[in-house]
Amino acid sequence: MPTRRYVIEVAREQYKFSCAHMTVFPDGSKERLHGHNYQLGFTLEVSDVSLPHMIPFADIKQALADQCAAWKERVLLATANPRYVVLPAAAGQHDFTLCGARYSLPVEDVLELPIDNIAVEPLANHLADLLAARLAPVLALPIVTGYQVSVHEHPGQGARCAVSLR
Repeated sequence: MPTRRYVIEVAREQYKFSCAHMTVFPDGSKERLHGHNYQLGFTLEVSDVSLPHMIPFADIKQALADQCAAWKERVLLATANPRYVVLPAAAGQHDFTLCGARYSLPVEDVLELPIDNIAVEPLANHLADLLAARLAPVLALPIVTGYQVSVHEHPGQGARCAVSLR
């Protein structure tokens, strides 16, 4: 008898955030500061969809909404990038260089992330960890075999991080 796998997806238009970034390339060059309207999605892989094992979407929806709100209208910076250097700054300012270019931004506009680049691939990977922590009770259910987090910067252009749990 064939084994069935089921995929439950939450990736509605409302799970988006606008932010600015600069992707760094291996040769030490970078993009100019620009923004995207990123859209998030979360997919659960489960082994059973019968009534006793139904998974409510409310926790997943809230986690996605909260994550989008936390990153909305920020400049994302990758602290693990060797070309990112924080400089001494005046109170309320965040001064840094990235690939040799100097920037000064209001502290409240900056969000530093513990990744090596601000691109959809490392963002999906980092968000997979953040959402796993937030959704630990759901992911611990015995029917959940894995999950995926998607980050799209344009329709049809993005990345997914897939995590197998069992």
